[in-house]
This record gives sequence, C-alpha cells and structure tokens, in this order.
Amino acid sequence: MSNATAVIVGGGVTGLSTAYQLARKGYGRVVLLDKGPVGDGSSSRAAAIITGLLWSETGVLARKVSLRLFRELSAELEGYRFQDVGCLNLFDPASWPDRAALLPLYERCGAPFEILDAAEMRVRWPELHPRDEFIGLYDPLGGYSEPDDYIPALARKCRELGVEIREHERVEDLLLRGGRVAGVRTATGIIEADAVVTTLYGWTNLLLERVDLRLPVKAFVHQRYVTEPLPRPLAIPAVNANPLGGYIRPAAGGRLLAGIESADRLEQRVERPDFHLSELSAPESLKDQIRSNFTDYVPLLASAGWAIDKVGLLTFAMDGEPVLGPVGRIPGLFIGVAFHSGGFAYNPVSGLLLAEFVADGRTSVDVSAFSPDRFDPVETASYLDETLAQKHVVRRRH
Repeated sequence: MSNATAVIVGGGVTGLSTAYQLARKGYGRVVLLDKGPVGDGSSSRAAAIITGLLWSETGVLARKVSLRLFRELSAELEGYRFQDVGCLNLFDPASWPDRAALLPLYERCGAPFEILDAAEMRVRWPELHPRDEFIGLYDPLGGYSEPDDYIPALARKCRELGVEIREHERVEDLLLRGGRVAGVRTATGIIEADAVVTTLYGWTNLLLERVDLRLPVKAFVHQRYVTEPLPRPLAIPAVNANPLGGYIRPAAGGRLLAGIESADRLEQRVERPDFHLSELSAPESLKDQIRSNFTDYVPLLASAGWAIDKVGLLTFAMDGEPVLGPVGRIPGLFIGVAFHSGGFAYNPVSGLLLAEFVADGRTSVDVSAFSPDRFDPVETASYLDETLAQKHVVRRRH
C-alpha cells in the first residue's frame, strides 16, 4: 500500500494511535488533521485509568492487547511510562453480583484478577480506608498514564515515522466518488484519500451527517481535578470507586487526581464545528462533593488543596459499547468513537484495530460487536431526538 493515502480526522489519542500504527505498517501517506493542536480535546482532560476487567468478551480481549501495548509504548516512546500500579475496582453489596457474574468470562479470556475484602485492601494499601462492606476487584495488570507525557510523546513518534500532522486544519466535508470515500475537504483545499478514519468523539455526527450517516452517540460533561502536592506520595493503585460515584489515582508530582460523575447533568449537544471544550464548565460544588465522598476512603484528601481543574466530554453509544470499524455502505470510511469513559484506556488497541481494518481488511481481535453498522436507523433517530441526563444512559467507567 505504499502509494495509498489515509486521512485521519481528529488528533486525540485514538487518531494519533491509528496514525502511529499505520505508519509502522508502512501504509503509504498518512495525514492526521485536527482543528486545533493535537490532544486539545478530551484526551488531555482524561483520567487515563486502565483496567482489563470490562463487561463484554470483545472488550476484555481488546483491553488485553491495550495493556500489552501500553507497556511496549513505555519502551518505544521517549518521555512516557505506563504507571503499572494496578487498578482496584470497588463495589458495594448491591452492585457486586452483576460484576461477580463476569468472573468466569475473565478466567476464560485470561484476564487476571483478585477479589479482596475491606480488611485485605487495608492491609495491602494502608492509606486506603474502604468501608467494611466494600468488595475490591483488583486488576494487577492495570494502572494509568499521564496524558501530558503520553500525547506529546506519541505525536513526536508519529512525526518521526513520517506522519503528516496538520494542526489548525478543520475538516469541512467528506468526499465521495462512486459511493466510496475519495478524501476530505478542509478550509485550505482537498486531500484525496483511499481511506478516511474519523475519531471526532463529540463532533462525530456533525461530520457524518455530511454523508447522510448518524450514530446513536451522546456526549456528557466530565470533570476531573488534581490536588496540590501531598505531604507524601500515596502508594495506592488507580481506583474506580463505583459506590462513591467517581475515581481516584496518584498523579505526577506527588499529587492525587480525582473525578466525579455529574449524574443529573443533561447531555452536551455539540452543534457547531468550532465548539471548543474551553466553553464547558463544572459547578465548584463538585470539588466539595469529591472531598465529602472520598475523604473517609483516602484521609489525606481532607487537607489537600485543588490545583488543576479540567473539564471535557465523554461519549457513550446507545448500548454503551465502543463504535469501531468500517462503514459498510461507504467503503473506505472507518470510525473510532464512543469509548464510554475509557477512550484513553482503549487507544493503543483501537489505533491498532483501525490500522488493521484500513491496511489489511481484517483485525487481530474480532470486534464485529463494535461495528458502526449494528444500529437501526429508526432507533438511532429516536435516541438522538431524546435529551437525556447522564444517569439515564448506559455508562461505563474506564
């Protein structure tokens, strides 16, 4: 495919990972376009927690690859290291049975885990104080990344491999010829292409509507905060604290990063191509809510001041699963969006899979369950016409 051209629309981690994998495959010309700087969207605002203990076989198998690739990228990318501290998923007695039912799936797929009661968690991580009724599902392969390290390191490697990264160049239209993708039109002109991969998240339908395609995806505001440096760094895993409505993990500089769900907030409709995440805001009261929810669990949080606020968007498909793969009726068009709250966690494998679709026509993991073609157009239209609060969608954490 040395004479082929692939255009990737969107310079977040999914787009960058796709470009990286295509370049490694020697796929001709690879052009990545973003309306701003790379990583300027939700990728730089992510918690970047990863666990392999998901809720579907496709997700578990894909995340196994992602966990392997994060470790390989630690050796490949200068200035980046995957923080392999493990990931602790917390449950209360009401929510545990649904997750316990998935344990045979994890065993069948070779995804390691440990089940810990509160006393065992306190012994292993003395700085965590889980309630007596909490159950821990520990993923020893999990951990987190720092977006401020990962994004520039991956962009540098893409450039080294010959990817054309064109920032501040918004895609205005998709070009079709004979029913298949022929390229894109930007404000500066036309780029002919054999394949177009769109990874636009909240902006997805604004572009896809240009080719009479809509996906049942909704965007919701997400907020996460980083503390001032603590008196001492905490030796804890990344924690998905489902009963507490959020998550917490160590952060660079001896800090803590925490995020909390705003369950009653209505969806955020992205209706303009020039919409920017800086237009979003979150109530100041959420910081107090994090402190209220988490201080008993992580006592050092009580005296920590907040230093960094970041507000972004999460995108969820109607059924809660990612949308990844080719569009059947438009050959040459590929989509990678709606990775619930785990877009950063998926990105190494989502980039690999999209590159395999483009270059090879087949993938190393069967992700047919993630196909963009799985949605009924009538159901899609009805879903998009509704205005929902976050608590009313199928939502997942990391």
